[in-house]
Amino acid sequence: MATFHLTISSVGQTHFDGEARSATFPGADGEFTILPKHEPFISTLSSGTIIVRPENGETQEFSNDNGVLECSSNKVVVLL
Repeated sequence: MATFHLTISSVGQTHFDGEARSATFPGADGEFTILPKHEPFISTLSSGTIIVRPENGETQEFSNDNGVLECSSNKVVVLL
């Protein structure tokens, strides 16, 4: 199955850094999901839960208060 590289970081800590099948994020207008080969995209994140479905299939969840996301060239970087 296709994947993309996802990095979720906050000051001084990396929460996730690896391949993912999909990831769902809380946005200002509701949740949105990133899949492999997504178009370039930048968004602010609202407080809520980030749900990551990694390559191994074990879903991981991360709470966040706010942040920013950039998606480009099959890579997603999230700064919390």
